[in-house]
Amino acid sequence: MGGIALLASAVLVGNPLGAQDAPTPQIVAEDVLSEEPAVLASADADYYGNDPVSAEERALISREVVQAVPDYDPDDPFVIKRVLPIDGPIRYGEWHWDDEGVPDGPLVMTVDLQARVISVFRGGYEIGAAAALLGTETHPTPTGVFPILTKERHNVSEKYNNAPMPWTLRLTWDGIAIHGGSTVELGYASHGCIGVPDEFVSRLYEIAELGDVVIITDGVMTGVGGSLDTNS
Repeated sequence: MGGIALLASAVLVGNPLGAQDAPTPQIVAEDVLSEEPAVLASADADYYGNDPVSAEERALISREVVQAVPDYDPDDPFVIKRVLPIDGPIRYGEWHWDDEGVPDGPLVMTVDLQARVISVFRGGYEIGAAAALLGTETHPTPTGVFPILTKERHNVSEKYNNAPMPWTLRLTWDGIAIHGGSTVELGYASHGCIGVPDEFVSRLYEIAELGDVVIITDGVMTGVGGSLDTNS
């Protein structure tokens, strides 16, 4: 991947440590996702297409090196050292995960509103990537740097009719989070959360810790040799 979009955001509520072994309720997309006319009316080839990111954009965001890699300190855990070798654009519902052989290091998640992709980095190595459902103009996904506040395995949304939001990673106290329970497909959007496939978020939930940082941007790109250090 020559460049990677910085990404991330979502909604959640509840006690993160309660009912760890309770079964996850079955839900449908309408329980969690908005289906506002304005959103669906925009679900055309220019806005969504069949992929959240075009092949041209994805080339910049991820795959082959399209520009010179700057000099960087290989021992800096916040420098991007690897991106996953994903062929073509990431489609809605698609996810990738490969942490084999990746050393321990700080976990940083990125989400970009333009790319509509969430990436997970450990020690500067990209270990996960997925297309994400994000908010709308009415219910936007905020940008900024957000530490994980709580982990809630069997969370439900008190704000949206007790809709199940499994594997919640809470980012704000007013309901923005990364979570599962979403049908990640064309024509849907979240109410501001970052909705990702259950198979992806369950893996992220297992390794994420309170205080790990999620960076949410709007059209910001970086690549191998770029920095994920929010304090620099």
